[in-house]
Order: sequence, then C-alpha cells, then structure tokens
Amino acid sequence: MWPVFPFTAIVGQERMKRALVLNAVSPEIGGVLIRGERGTAKSTAARALAALLPAIEVVEGCPFNCDPEDTDRLCTNCREWLARGQRLKSVLRRTRFVDLPVSATEDRVVGTLDIERALREGERHFEPGVLAAANRGLLYVDEVNLLDDHVVDLLLDSAAMGVNVVEREGISFVHPARFILVGTMNPEEGELRPQLLDRFSLCVEIRSLTDPEDRMLVLERCLAYEADPEGFGRAWAPTEQDLSRRIAEARERLPQVVHTPHDLRLIAELTAAMEVDGHRGDIVILKTARANAAFEGRVYISEADILQAAELALPHRLKRQPLLEGEIQPENLEVKLQEVRARVEAADLAAGAVDGKKKT
Repeated sequence: MWPVFPFTAIVGQERMKRALVLNAVSPEIGGVLIRGERGTAKSTAARALAALLPAIEVVEGCPFNCDPEDTDRLCTNCREWLARGQRLKSVLRRTRFVDLPVSATEDRVVGTLDIERALREGERHFEPGVLAAANRGLLYVDEVNLLDDHVVDLLLDSAAMGVNVVEREGISFVHPARFILVGTMNPEEGELRPQLLDRFSLCVEIRSLTDPEDRMLVLERCLAYEADPEGFGRAWAPTEQDLSRRIAEARERLPQVVHTPHDLRLIAELTAAMEVDGHRGDIVILKTARANAAFEGRVYISEADILQAAELALPHRLKRQPLLEGEIQPENLEVKLQEVRARVEAADLAAGAVDGKKKT
C-alpha cells in the first residue's frame, strides 16, 4: 500500500494544520472547511491526518463501527443484540478515511431501508451509507461547494448531532455518526451559500507559499517522497508518532478541561464586538478553546486558547465589510480581545464593589 504523505512534513499552512488537529482532538467541534486555490495541500493534509489517528475498538461484525464500551451510542442492531443477551465482541480497526464523491445522493449518504423486505419478511434491513462508514473516522468532502445543498445539510446535521436517523413508512433505523468532517473548496469554482458556510464550525483560508525558501522545501520533500515513499515515511515517523501521541493524550485530557464565567464573558463580549450573527460562533469558540487547551497539555482555557479559537471560528461569520474581507489578522483580533478584556475586568470590578456594599 502506497503510504500517505506525512502530516508533519507539510510545509507551512499552520492554521490549517491546527484546525485539523483540534477537530481530531474534539470531533464535537463540528468540522473544518478549508478554502484555497488548487495545489495547496488541502486533500494531502486531510488524508495525512486520518493516518495519524489511533486504531479504535469496534464491535465485531458491526458495519457502523460502534464502540463496544459506549453503550449509550450504539446502532439499532447492536442494541438489539444486547437486548437478546448477546455479548458485543470487539476488534481493533484502523481509523477510516472516507471520501465522499461530488455526485453522492441522499440515499448514498444516509443509507436506505428495504421497505419491500420489511413488508414481505417482517424484518428490518438497512443498507449502510457513507455516514455509517465514516462513524468514528474522518469524512472528507472535496469540492464541497459543488455538492448538492441538501446533501451538505445532511452531512452538517449529522456532524452536529452525532447520529443518523433514517425513517421510511413508519420504520426507522438509528446509528451513531460521529466523525471528523473536512470539507475543501476552491472559491474560484463557486461559493457555498452563507447558511451552509456558517454551519461549518471552523474555516481556514490557505494560499500558495510566497517565500522562495518554503517553496524550495516543498519541492525537496515532494521529490524525496516520490523517489522513496516508504523511506520518506520512516524518516518522518518519529514526528508523526509524537503528534499522534499528543492527540491521543489530548482526547483523554479534554473532559477535564474547565472554563470560568470570566472566559464565557470574554467570548460573548468578543463576538458581540465583532458583530457576529447568531450564537453558533460563541459555542464553537468555547469548544475549540477547550480542545486547544487539552492539546497544549492544560486543564483550563486561557486567553491564548480563546484567541486561537476565534481565528478559526470567526472569519466566515463576520459581516463582509471592506476592512474585514478574508482572514482575520491575529494582531487585529488580539487588539480587539484586549479591548474586550478591559471592559470585562472593569465590569467584574464594578460587580465586586456592588457586592461589597451589599455585604456591609
């Protein structure tokens, strides 16, 4: 099998790589949309991330990759097996990379129920779709802007809810659908509708590298990989293993990460100051900040985590004005965060003073 290009060998594009890693730490973030011109390592990064992810325990014989230890998130079949007193045997399986074609239909994505068989034989038969194969894996959608809007909606609903429910003629089937959603697109080929764009939790804009030294490094690594893929992979194995270990440890640490009311106010004040519509951006910033803290080895979020999260969660949610086109510049966002922090601290002091007067 031809080895994939190592994730850690990708030159530059740090924001894209951080967005992907944070989704690997916490799939509940809800996916990332990577926007950029052709030849900027979008699909390479997605495939490389999947190769980094650890093997998972799945129920033997289950096409939905159910986790035998997570009985609250089982497919209909596994629930029925348990109800009959059967034990769920487990096997170790590599994390899957599932590629969704642009021509995919609704039935191909969500799966289908065989109604005729149910009426004829009295048993439910479900034909799994793409969401079944992607559960607990990585679902990659290239040229997502060319996909049917209804299909994009289905993917984003499943990514947000973590479950796929198919109902036909009073018959239903449920299976978990928790996956890392990675969509890529070239804006030159058309844009996503704003409603769909907002549903992608994180969004990064990437461009070709402009530094000649960086471009030369890309050439050197691509040539080395093409000449000897296995040797190139072995050379990068230590850094790949280190990143894989950090992701696994961050996943374990994530439930312990805490936030304070001060953190929530900072996020709320920041999104209000940036005139962000809706509240999805606030929620995404918090989830992303928690994942970033876990990845950095902490069990509390900091202003640096909030800043990092805002850089990934807000660009596609801002009202388009001449000064706000394209990416948010980190230095501008940091200035805005400092302004917000000053207001929050002043409000905290005022609240403390009022409480002190009440006590006296």
